[in-house]
Amino acid sequence: MIQSLRGMNDLFDEESQRFTYLIETASTIAKRYGFNFISTPILEETALFKRSVGESSDIVGKEMYQFEDKGSNDVCMRPEGTAGVVRAFIQKKMDKQGGEHRFFYHGPMYRYERPQKGRLRQFHQFGAESFGNSSVLEDTAIILMMRDIFDALQIPFRLIINSLGCKVCMPPYKDNLVTFVTAKQADICEDCTRRLDLNPIRVLDCKNDKCQTLYADAPKLINNLCTECDEDFIRLKKLLDDTGMTYTVDTNLVRGLDYYSKTAFEFVADGIGAQNAIAGGGRYDRLVEFLDGKPTPAVGFAIGIERVMGLLTLPEIKREGYYFGSLDEEGIDALFSLAQNKRKATKVHISYEKRAMKKHLNAADKINAQFCVIIGENERQEGKVWIKDLSSKSEETITLEAFLKG
Repeated sequence: MIQSLRGMNDLFDEESQRFTYLIETASTIAKRYGFNFISTPILEETALFKRSVGESSDIVGKEMYQFEDKGSNDVCMRPEGTAGVVRAFIQKKMDKQGGEHRFFYHGPMYRYERPQKGRLRQFHQFGAESFGNSSVLEDTAIILMMRDIFDALQIPFRLIINSLGCKVCMPPYKDNLVTFVTAKQADICEDCTRRLDLNPIRVLDCKNDKCQTLYADAPKLINNLCTECDEDFIRLKKLLDDTGMTYTVDTNLVRGLDYYSKTAFEFVADGIGAQNAIAGGGRYDRLVEFLDGKPTPAVGFAIGIERVMGLLTLPEIKREGYYFGSLDEEGIDALFSLAQNKRKATKVHISYEKRAMKKHLNAADKINAQFCVIIGENERQEGKVWIKDLSSKSEETITLEAFLKG
């Protein structure tokens, strides 16, 4: 028997309901903030992610589904959503149009890593990207949009924030950090040794307990920000305070991707194990330029849908639509045309086999239909249908004409 690949799960029944509810809720809130839907391809040039995510990241170094296609192109299945949206933004020459552009997206992402709770090889993200606004007010709005999404889904969370500086204050900080880590290089892990050459700040994100102990006294970027970055971070905290948004500053929060600068943030949830980050993002003002576009400020986020689904409680599902059933073979064709008429306005299920009344009622109840419509020999001869409201339990026999008008 052929089975699904490891770390790639099917989605149906209650899980598909959770997925759909989450996407619809997040999309509704994103639209309220002025974001429009964008869809980008799953398959992209590998160079896109090497230049954006960064070769120092585990994603590029270890986890991408990368291969050569039949046209000898070096391609990979997207490991995250931001780079593809930025590529589309540049390709459509939106970077040269000026103004502000806001997009939200959702879809599958792929990373070849060890599957575990909250971490699959095919996983899904809901994300949003804002281009053209450099104000920390936009950073705050992005964070508040995420708060609104989690509040609507009734998911408790904690917000963690940090500043990653800019091209002015980051280089001297990196030099100080490299000096500090190099003195301990004999004791650090292999990943940190590699990151020390490619992107030193990523050592702070190391999950090795020994390395974290060694870095306890490492210089903090938050204490080495330039005036502009320091003022922006102070203003961000004040804006969050003014809106009643609680947060914690974590000076080791660097995010897992190389393109972030200035504001960085994560939303975490307790009680879901070591992989407790359910969303994250930040500002990436230089990424458009890195990908050969016109310099454009940008900020965005992504939500890990599978991790959030595990915390989600579905609201009570209301009864909806019609169930059509016949007591004999002759009535099935007649019901088919009635069902098609009702499908113009509501959800409809029709049974293509004759059943006893009780079995039809049980089937209608199972799919959570609002009305069960039955036709038998008597109803057919009289040009009527029997209908039961499964919420109020009321029932009646009415003419076809009255039913079609109702």
